[in-house]
Amino acid sequence: MRLVYSWLRELVPVTVDVETAAREISLRGFEVASVEQGAEPVIDFEITANRPDCLSHLGLAREASAIWGLPLQMGVPESVSRGPGSADRDAGYDSSRIPDPGPRIPELDVNIEAPDLCPRYCAQVFEVSIGPSPDWLRTRLEAAGVRPINNVVDVTNYVMLEIGQPMHAFDLERLALTRIVVRRAVGGETMRTLDGIDRKLDADMLVIADAERAVAIGGVMGGANSEVSATTKRIALESAYFEPTSVRRTSKRLGLKTEASIRFERGAAIDTPPVGIARAAELFARIGAGTAVGPVIDRYPVPRQPRTIELRSSRIERLLGQAVPEADVPRFLQPLGFAVAESSPVTWSVTVPTFRVDVSREEDLIEEVGRHYGFDRLPVRFPPLTAAQAPPDRSIARDRLVRQALTSAGFSEAMTFAFIERQAAAPFCEPGVDAIAILNPLSEKFAVLRPSLLPGLIDACAHNRRRGRKDIQLFEVGSRFTSAGEGRSVAFAWTGAANPAHWSSPARPVDFFDAKGTVDLLCRTFGVTAIEPRLSGADYLVRGRAADLRSNDLVLGVVGQLAPSIAESSGLTAGEEIYVAEIDMEALARAGRGDDLRAESLPRYPSIVRDISIVIDESLPAASVRGTIRAAAPSTLASITEFDRYQGKGVPEGRVSLSLRLTFRDPERTLTDDEVQAATERIVSALRTTHGAEQR
Repeated sequence: MRLVYSWLRELVPVTVDVETAAREISLRGFEVASVEQGAEPVIDFEITANRPDCLSHLGLAREASAIWGLPLQMGVPESVSRGPGSADRDAGYDSSRIPDPGPRIPELDVNIEAPDLCPRYCAQVFEVSIGPSPDWLRTRLEAAGVRPINNVVDVTNYVMLEIGQPMHAFDLERLALTRIVVRRAVGGETMRTLDGIDRKLDADMLVIADAERAVAIGGVMGGANSEVSATTKRIALESAYFEPTSVRRTSKRLGLKTEASIRFERGAAIDTPPVGIARAAELFARIGAGTAVGPVIDRYPVPRQPRTIELRSSRIERLLGQAVPEADVPRFLQPLGFAVAESSPVTWSVTVPTFRVDVSREEDLIEEVGRHYGFDRLPVRFPPLTAAQAPPDRSIARDRLVRQALTSAGFSEAMTFAFIERQAAAPFCEPGVDAIAILNPLSEKFAVLRPSLLPGLIDACAHNRRRGRKDIQLFEVGSRFTSAGEGRSVAFAWTGAANPAHWSSPARPVDFFDAKGTVDLLCRTFGVTAIEPRLSGADYLVRGRAADLRSNDLVLGVVGQLAPSIAESSGLTAGEEIYVAEIDMEALARAGRGDDLRAESLPRYPSIVRDISIVIDESLPAASVRGTIRAAAPSTLASITEFDRYQGKGVPEGRVSLSLRLTFRDPERTLTDDEVQAATERIVSALRTTHGAEQR
């Protein structure tokens, strides 16, 4: 917002120099982008999105009035129609300067068909004489960064910059049947805007139309078919309030951002439209541009009541950490437009003006008091602790363990967005369930919440590959969003070499067993040793190279090779294998020792190892063999390890020789050879009975 300093001084008789004014206003929460010295000094402020009222000279003049305790040199015209009980005490001008409406003419017909998108619409007819604006008006607009066009358009821009109310002038002769209809666009309707571009309108966009066609996009830009020109003799001057979400959505879809849309989409004041027309009428008369020839038409179907908030002195002290003198509270709030009435010696009833869309609760009022009291005057100290600090969330310790385990395995941590493209999310959604959509996404790239951490990791792998990285190991710990709600998981992606190249041996490409070994490492970190891999049917993984992971019927996650079609669509090289896994952190904690992670003492008694080799059907899953062994073995069986798999000479077709190492240990005593031998024989007998195994 470019604040023309001479303009500010017309509204508030500030006597300080421009540099001092910039510094003092910035201390109230307005960042100064630059201060331009010259014939017309200008302060360029960065206005935050929650303060649309300060996108005008009047808004910043209120701040100056509160800072220096100086009066705001304006008054509300009595003839202006206002909402009931409005608290906007300083939004208009002296009614004695508004020109006489003159003789009546047939009234302009205004009809609001979409009151949810346009709750208030004001208009008035003027007879005008189009020409250049006077030098003072042109100079002031140029200093504020607006290009002068003609006296009528310049007045509408001047009013917008002065009081924050965007306005638009229609050539009345070009409005069919002198009618204005505020309605939603018809699907597929098109209109050429003032910038000369034909725009296709959606059915949920608001348009201003005449009896035949759209003549403006509500709150964004007017149409070329009703533009004011040098031959215009009579105008319909529009001043309205449009719902911010509607303007923001329309502006974004059309890729069209204007000074008007910037103000409307942040939240204008619903009481200001008639004030804008009154001020424009005064300026038209002052510069000889036009005269009102009809009454102000004010369509306001459902007037809004102002918000009233109770403000307590004790609450101010509690939040700011220091008491503020009671006399200072109304002194700070009233110049900002708030109506303050004392309801008790230490409580005020504060009526919030409609232009303060950012004030909805007591804490917001306390912020206003704190801004003008001076945050630099508040004590610098830590608040007293009245209770012991809460213990850290359990997920913090889990995340730390996961990071330690995976970084020790050679992985690097990635941090990706929780908002992703709908197309990227689709392969990872549950069958028949769509990804959770964002109601107002920044762009299509951030349209849905991620159902899995894998899409982000896959994109990160592609990003690294495009920059020459061959061997990539990435992991992420974060939230994913499914039909069951938000859940926390850990995922990794691995492509390239499983081990670095060395002079003694060549590099070996990563395979399923490397990924499965990493999952085993994660599970052991949480004390989970009984893992049951089962053939996975996940569509985003390669069949036969993917497994669902379970522990005692508790689903932990999935591991396997990513489907080549998904890898290629993400930008990875065709034929390149990428292995991924995703583990549910909550399930992993439940399957193991939970959050009671403790160190275990080393075994006091020795173990006894037995190796067995069996011939079984080659299609038999290793998990089934392990399950049979554990069911037949005594509690002293500590571990099962497959150390050899052979097919070839001496092994029948369709069969495979599998060698397993069984480790036995009792925590209370030393086992005997006879006990171990008996357990081994029971295991072999169970394998023979259940799977038709033959011992070699």
